[in-house]
Amino acid sequence: MPSPWGWFAVTACGGAGNNFEEPVALQEMDTSNGVLLPFYDRDSSIVYLCGKGDSSIRYFEITDEPPFVHYLNTFSSKEPQRGMGFMPKRGLDVSKCEIARFYKLHERKCEPIVMTVPRKSDLFQDDLYPDTPGPEPALEADEWLSGQDAEPVLISLRDGYVPPKHRELRVTKRNILDVRPPAGPRRSQSASDAPLSQRTLETLLEEIKALREQVQAQEQRITALENMLCELVDGTD
Repeated sequence: MPSPWGWFAVTACGGAGNNFEEPVALQEMDTSNGVLLPFYDRDSSIVYLCGKGDSSIRYFEITDEPPFVHYLNTFSSKEPQRGMGFMPKRGLDVSKCEIARFYKLHERKCEPIVMTVPRKSDLFQDDLYPDTPGPEPALEADEWLSGQDAEPVLISLRDGYVPPKHRELRVTKRNILDVRPPAGPRRSQSASDAPLSQRTLETLLEEIKALREQVQAQEQRITALENMLCELVDGTD
């Protein structure tokens, strides 16, 4: 009997319905007896095969025409994986053309494994990121249990795209005059808050004249005191 990791089978829909009894393709992998951990990306039609206890990730493209399974490549590392997690497409970094991200479980750590497609363009890659299933369910649990079926609710990844170059740098200068203290409780209007037109011009001119006279008188007194001080100093010499 072949081991679970030794063979990889692909099933497809038959003419009268879902036929999972006979595989349409059979791919021999190796002679390992580890548990197979498959992850399928429906957007790119790529299936990733990870084996528990193995240190590699093999990935294949699935097509509708024979031979149905096309080997692409193998990612290898030094340490074997105890388990593997797969990030949903909406969690990938589309600005770096990231098409898959795994989380490899070690004995005491979890290592992210990123797979990217090299592209020179900074534009959003529509061929790599078609509309993908989003977080919203297409059916409620009771609807699904009643036998209903529906296609997943798709979302676009274009909104999450940020170009890595030619980003616009915006510098906002803050005007300290625009910073106003928070408005406190409104106080009643006093006489000093009244419009200036309510005071007569004659009263203002008289007050200004009186202040000027006081200033002049203080200046004359200061000058007289300074002269007296000078005379006293000269007399002592």
